[in-house]
Amino acid sequence: MNHPPEIQLPGLSKPTLMPAYSALGAPYVTSVPTTPLPAPRLLHVNLQLAAELGIDEAASACPEFVETMAGNRAWPGYESISSVYGGHQFGTWVPRLGDGRAHLIAEIATPAGERRELQLKGSGPTPYSRFADGRAVLRSSIREYLCSEAMHALGIPTTRALSLVSSPQPVRRETLETAAVVCRVAPSLVRFGHFEYFYYRDDHAQLAPLADHVIEQNFPEFAASPNRYADWLGEVVARTARLLAAWQAVGFCHGVMNTDNFSVLGLTLDYGPFGFIDAFDSHHICNHTDEGGRYAYDQQPVIGHWNCSRLLQATLPLLAQKPEAAVEIATEILDRYPALYTDAMTRAWRQKLGLRDARDDDRELINRYLSILETGHSDFTRSFRNLARFRTADDALATELRDEIADLERFDKWLADYRQRLRSEQSDDAERSLRMNVVNPKYVLRNHLAQAAITAAEHGDAGEIERLFTLLQRPFDEQPEHAAYAAEPPTELRHIEVSCSS
Repeated sequence: MNHPPEIQLPGLSKPTLMPAYSALGAPYVTSVPTTPLPAPRLLHVNLQLAAELGIDEAASACPEFVETMAGNRAWPGYESISSVYGGHQFGTWVPRLGDGRAHLIAEIATPAGERRELQLKGSGPTPYSRFADGRAVLRSSIREYLCSEAMHALGIPTTRALSLVSSPQPVRRETLETAAVVCRVAPSLVRFGHFEYFYYRDDHAQLAPLADHVIEQNFPEFAASPNRYADWLGEVVARTARLLAAWQAVGFCHGVMNTDNFSVLGLTLDYGPFGFIDAFDSHHICNHTDEGGRYAYDQQPVIGHWNCSRLLQATLPLLAQKPEAAVEIATEILDRYPALYTDAMTRAWRQKLGLRDARDDDRELINRYLSILETGHSDFTRSFRNLARFRTADDALATELRDEIADLERFDKWLADYRQRLRSEQSDDAERSLRMNVVNPKYVLRNHLAQAAITAAEHGDAGEIERLFTLLQRPFDEQPEHAAYAAEPPTELRHIEVSCSS
């Protein structure tokens, strides 16, 4: 296979490569070239992330950088690869998936000494494309680019996005669209499905080298442990439980929680038909192709648990030689998830309500508030943000707070109990408000905001991408000049549907 010619970037003439994953070779990865993208245009570059990677602003502005991020040029000293994996998709086992439109183009050491993988998504077909075209469309690429960085700013573990490149190349989905490529960045892009692939093929000898790679590169604290696989899997389960609690706390719905979309590092991975809840509905389904609601908001924690069970099933051969002993170890690890999730979720709700002390009846207080929001389909983000305006010493409420509530009688009863709860721990209103405003964002990537950026970009204007990108880097700040971005979506834009098509 002929790979694109290498490129030398100004300010990045001698990148430090750390090709640990590509060194695994077959059967884990295949060397495969990217497919050049005609007339690439750099719509946006994440300068902060570029600097963290050791790419200075001059390098990111040069034509060679655009060519590299489009897949038209190779990273110096590295041949792009794609990896194979399987996965449970909507609960059904699919034996062979893999990077069908993604290429790992570099594994580098940052100036801080951290290892990062750079992967292009939409960079052409691979051996795992399954007759697909290997491309991504502008619509979904903008959404992933903006949301991965928005999630990072919210403090939620995630892959990140370095660049967004567009092209006039036509791509057929439900309609004719145009192509785009996102460069996503993470310490590792290994998924639950990587282990499932080898387990269900009865190729168990391939599990240990892959696990050893993940542990050595990302969990070095377990490398010398005699129980390193159990220790590592316990940490994956813990990270997954905490990740799901973080999603729930901001009203984020992933939409396609297949095991091939779950990271062994506990990162939010693969932004497809995601969405932040506007009008609160605990059974909100953000993916209109999810007809049964398998991945609805209230099902996400359960699916996180189930996905962990699939990973543990796939890694049983690593845990003990005797199957019975391996199952016992895996069961003990899996059984930690419910308590880990409950603890993380309860702690997050307490913080969102500004509760300083942990008490036995906190969950009742939390659930009553959520029930009030759901009854009136109150705006999730605004309802929590505005609650910080409440003052325990004053019965008068901020207009913004009452405006979000439909059942004011239930709300007033709840508010009386909430006031008493705050007073009993001698809560200081000003201090509590500050604490609440660093966990309750004012700005999230609502679907109608993303769609506005998409529509503008489809007409050649990338300005709204920049505005949203900058805004969402500071989601907890008031930014009064951008207050309109915190408003509820207009009536005609409240039911934008997203699907797996990208």
